[in-house]
Amino acid sequence: MKQTALYLSILFFSITSFGQNLSGSELLNKTISYHDPSGNWSTFNGTLNVVMEIPGKSNRTTKIKINLPEEYFYSKASRDKNTTEFILEKDNCKILFNGSTDFSEETAKENRLSCDRANMYKNYYTYLYGLPMKLKDSGTNIDEKVELKKFKGKEYLVLKVTYDEEVGKDIWYFYFDPNTFAMEIYQFYHSKKGDKEIDLESGEYILLTEEKIVNGIKLPKNRVWITNKNDKLLGTDILE
Repeated sequence: MKQTALYLSILFFSITSFGQNLSGSELLNKTISYHDPSGNWSTFNGTLNVVMEIPGKSNRTTKIKINLPEEYFYSKASRDKNTTEFILEKDNCKILFNGSTDFSEETAKENRLSCDRANMYKNYYTYLYGLPMKLKDSGTNIDEKVELKKFKGKEYLVLKVTYDEEVGKDIWYFYFDPNTFAMEIYQFYHSKKGDKEIDLESGEYILLTEEKIVNGIKLPKNRVWITNKNDKLLGTDILE
């Protein structure tokens, strides 16, 4: 028992020292090497099928096609009896509702059918499934100080990320396994109005479990969204 305790103490000290000696940029490079060892993200061309489970609501199934070299994005979301399709190809935008491009303004407003909405989904899915590689994008500010934090009983190397104002105003924290550098959690907060101080009762944390390899990239299979304020489950994305 004493030998086990001594081993764990040495291991914790080693991880702590390593985290303190590792810069934010170095940590980012290591986690990208884990998730995208062959550097495939920049030429990603693939299809993702995602089921979103929301408490108290029916599931939403979304088929997503992303072709970064061709600047192409497609999503087909189905819930209950309705299906929405967004197609973006460079500067061209096309929207279908239940298989038709002919729908009323009332239907468009009720179901949020717009090219702005299409671009929002493109940015949303490309960002989330492009992590941690997307943290190399311009406008992303990496804090060079790496912290060691315990979350849900496990120690993580934590990277703080902010964005230029035109990119985003939230403050993000990314949690990495200190041994493999796998990304296992990310968390964001809003800043208080007119201040850079974090509003600790805002935002969410997202738990990532299991992995699926798509185009040589390790992607999270399950993404669980939970509020920071009261640990309320908002939903779960499952990559099929």
